[in-house]
Amino acid sequence: MSNIKCIIIEDEPLAVKVLADYVEQVPFLELQGSFKDAILATEYLRDHVVDLIFLDIHLPKLKGMAFLKTLAHPPAVIITTAYHQYAVEGFELNVTDYLLKPIEFDRFLVAVNKVKTAQREKPQPAESSEPKDYLFLNVQKKKVKILFADIVYIESQREYIKIVTTKKAYLSKMSTHEIEALLPTHLFKRIHRSFIISINKIESYTAEEVEVNGVSIPIGRGYRDVIENL
Repeated sequence: MSNIKCIIIEDEPLAVKVLADYVEQVPFLELQGSFKDAILATEYLRDHVVDLIFLDIHLPKLKGMAFLKTLAHPPAVIITTAYHQYAVEGFELNVTDYLLKPIEFDRFLVAVNKVKTAQREKPQPAESSEPKDYLFLNVQKKKVKILFADIVYIESQREYIKIVTTKKAYLSKMSTHEIEALLPTHLFKRIHRSFIISINKIESYTAEEVEVNGVSIPIGRGYRDVIENL
């Protein structure tokens, strides 16, 4: 079973340190980052998939419960707070557990084991004997069939993505990490937080950009090894 990728949303540095130390002691947890407010976490979640959020309630800018309600498909959530009166609301929002500060390690372990158990019991999609060579995307209230072979690149445009194919471009309301999860990894690679390209459409590249079908796409600083490792 793969590790549980998690983030911490907490504005108290000491609380962040305690949680990060606890995460480090649990072999199946993998900390992806910590954020002092929910707005910063939202930006991260737009381009990254996580399995678990440790969420404080009293946050600046956007409160924890309000943030939780903005997530269309939330991962597992463990509330971490000094206030017990929000427990009922938390469980109504289907949180996995509710930890009261100061959090003891044994209680923390109980909570994350619930997440691990739920992940193990989650039904796995049946594998098709023949891999699909296409996907259907919502485009202007229609389901449009797009062949993987036709896709040149995909660009993030706030809450939308632009899928540029050899025939035309499409706009669909979804995030880049959602479309990335639908694409076969041997055919497509993310080379920038805002761009995913078709490997087969690469014509040339430098350390800073890739040219696909005559279009130059920038390579993000954290993605330069992706091209070199193809």
